[in-house]
Amino acid sequence: MNSCELVAYVSSLACVISKCSSREEMEIFSAVLIQLGETLHMMLVNEENCSRRDCKED
Repeated sequence: MNSCELVAYVSSLACVISKCSSREEMEIFSAVLIQLGETLHMMLVNEENCSRRDCKED
């Protein structure tokens, strides 16, 4: 899937979710996805930094 297809897919998914969810559900889902994205990013950054410093995994 190329970048434009991915953007279109995510936008379509957001529209579908918004049509079948309450405002409160969308707020929670949005917050969960933001936290998930930030946590995954933090893990990738940490992994990259550790590989540069030769860290050991716990």
